[in-house]
Order: sequence, then structure tokens, then C-alpha cells
Amino acid sequence: MPLSSPRITRVPFSPVSEGPVRPVVAGIVTALVRFTSTFAVVLSGLRAVGANPQQASSGLLALCLAVGAGVVLLAWRSRLPVTLAWSTPGAALLAVAGIPDGGWAAAVGAFLVTGVLIAVTGMIRPLGRLISSIPTPLAQAMLAGVLLPLCLAPVEALQTAPLLVVPVLLCWLVLSRFAPRWSVPGALAVALAGIVVQLVVEGRPVPADGLLPAMEWTTPAWSLGAVAGIALPLYIVTMASQNVPGVAVLGSFGYRTPWRASMLVTGAGTLLAAPFGGHAINLAALSAALAAGEEAGADRARRWVAGVVSGLAYLLLGAFSAGLAALVAAAPHGVLEAVAGLALLGTLAGSAASALAEPGERTGAVVTFLVAASGMSFIGIGAAFWALLAGLLVREFLKDRNKPQGKAAG
Repeated sequence: MPLSSPRITRVPFSPVSEGPVRPVVAGIVTALVRFTSTFAVVLSGLRAVGANPQQASSGLLALCLAVGAGVVLLAWRSRLPVTLAWSTPGAALLAVAGIPDGGWAAAVGAFLVTGVLIAVTGMIRPLGRLISSIPTPLAQAMLAGVLLPLCLAPVEALQTAPLLVVPVLLCWLVLSRFAPRWSVPGALAVALAGIVVQLVVEGRPVPADGLLPAMEWTTPAWSLGAVAGIALPLYIVTMASQNVPGVAVLGSFGYRTPWRASMLVTGAGTLLAAPFGGHAINLAALSAALAAGEEAGADRARRWVAGVVSGLAYLLLGAFSAGLAALVAAAPHGVLEAVAGLALLGTLAGSAASALAEPGERTGAVVTFLVAASGMSFIGIGAAFWALLAGLLVREFLKDRNKPQGKAAG
């Protein structure tokens, strides 16, 4: 993680050498793939910490607006293909955190704390060093444990809604073979089509007033359990699984991330979105490659256009967020959860592989994984916090045992 505030590298404006089509298309694809692949995870996470359907819909809209405005600002000012996203691992964490003491209002308070921590990270070097000192295997094990219950959803949904879920799984499998990028959006399209058909057959119309996007304010409340069980794990997961990889992805294409500006913008965006239900925004990680790579055009000096277009696309997608949220609310239990689980399979695999990559760290990582996957809650604090604490304690206790083994092996 960059702990200094790197100078923004500005790519000079140059005439269009190959036309604007490729960066524009890349920006649209970046937003569409990210939105359709993960919005169900966001809605599941917000509902799990106490949001009602209207509040969850408001949260999705707030995140779309925060991501869109933040991307346009960063990409336009830096002339770099910087892209943002909501914290999908963070939403997955919310889905297993449970409703905190103080309910939805306390969860909103935790989102605000997360926004403050993200913004402060861009300004205070010791905080960045503290986050970077958390062992990567433990952070990844915590994320893998959080994701496991969600990734089991497709299997569990086969029992509750097989007629809807089987076509979803088949679509995902076929597209994973022939068009991997569109496997989850395609599965989502099949799921939504099945939900619409079932609603028509059962004569259950979706209320028209629920199709219009609307922001719903929630006055935040504060509780120690929400801060320790939601805000801190959400901050750690967002930094370790999104912001740090996001910097690496941009770096792999030769771009230097405007670190301080990115943290300030994402922190401020999280703060502004939180009272309306948004949990966290951050640098895009894997989807960042769509805007920063060759798909955005051969002219590297023009790829920033893809970032701006992706932000504008998010602003437009916000108009459809309420309708999608209404369909999710009307869906049989397990169908959209199955899509969310499919969307997180790759993240689970990567996190598990990273957690177990170092033999000397495996015991602590496994303990972290098991505690996180258990869903336990103690004194009002969720499993993610206790998982990381347990893993650190086990790692510290066993470190002297592991050192001689490492030397002997060498």
C-alpha cells in the first residue's frame, strides 16, 4: 500500500488518434459489468444489517451517485483511467454481520465511521502503515470466511427454488466457458426474467411507486458493537481487497494512482452516501483493467475517457436501481442470493488461495477463516472482528514455533 501521497501523474491531452469509440465502449462495459455482477450483493448486505426494502434501494442509488460523481472527478482531473466501485467484499461482510445493537441507524453510523477512516488514511501515514501491517493471509482468510456462507447460496437455492435457479446456473456455466466476463450478468438476466414470469403467473404486480428512484435519509446512531463489528472490518476489507489491489492494477498498466486524492474522494463519497444507506466506495480492482487496458484503445493518453464514461454510466444506472431493487424484494427467497453467490466465487477462490499460500501462516489463517465463517456474535460484535483477533492471537503464539521450522526447511 502506498503510504506517501504520490504526485498525480497527468497524461497530457492529445488529439484523438483512433476516435473516441473504444474508450467510450470500454467505460460503458466497465460500469455495466460491475453493476450487474454485484448489485444483488449490495442489496443483500444492506437488508442483512436492518435496512427495509426502501432503505436498501436508497442505499444502492446513493452508491451509484457517489461512484459516478467520484469517477468523473478523479478521471477528469488526473487524466488517468481511474475507476471506482462500491465495496463488494464489504457488502458481503454486511450480509453475514447481522443487525447491530441500535438497528439500521447504528449500521449507518458505522458506514460514516468507515468513510472517515478511508479519508484519514489518505492524509495520515501511520494509519496506512497500520493497515499494511495486518498480515495478508489473515485479512484474506477473514474475507474468505465471510464469503463462504454467501457462496453456498446457489447450492441452497436449488432446494428452495429449483425451477428458477437451475436455468441461472446453466447460463452461468455456459457463459463462464464462452464469455466469462458476462457470466454473472447473463445469470442475473435469466434470474430477473424468471422472477418476472413468476410474478405474472401468480398475478403479483410490483408496486409502481417502488420503481422510481428515491433517496431516504436515516439519522445515524452510534454503538460500540456497530463500530467494532461493522465499521472496522468494513474498512479493513475495503482497503485490503479493493483499494490496494486497485493501485496494483493501475500500476500494471503503467499508471500511478493518485493515492491521496483517491482516498479523499472515496472517503467523502462514503460519508455523503452513508445517511442514505450507502456502505462504502473505493478504487475498482479487477474491473479497473477494462478501463486501463488495451480494450480502452491503443492510445494510453486517451484511456481516461473510459473512466469518465464509466462514471457517467453509473449515474445513469442509478435511475434503474429502484426498479431492480423492487424486483429483488419480490423474488422468491434464494434466487438473487444465488446470483450474488456466483458473483463472489472468484473472490472466494482468490482469497482462500492467498490465505493458505504461506505454510507458516496457515494455522492462523484457518482459525481466522473458521471464526469468520461461523457467523458468531459476542457482546454485540460480529464474527469478522473476532476472526481477525483470533487469527492474530494464534499467529503471535505460534510464531516462535514457525521460525525454526522455516530455518530447518531452508
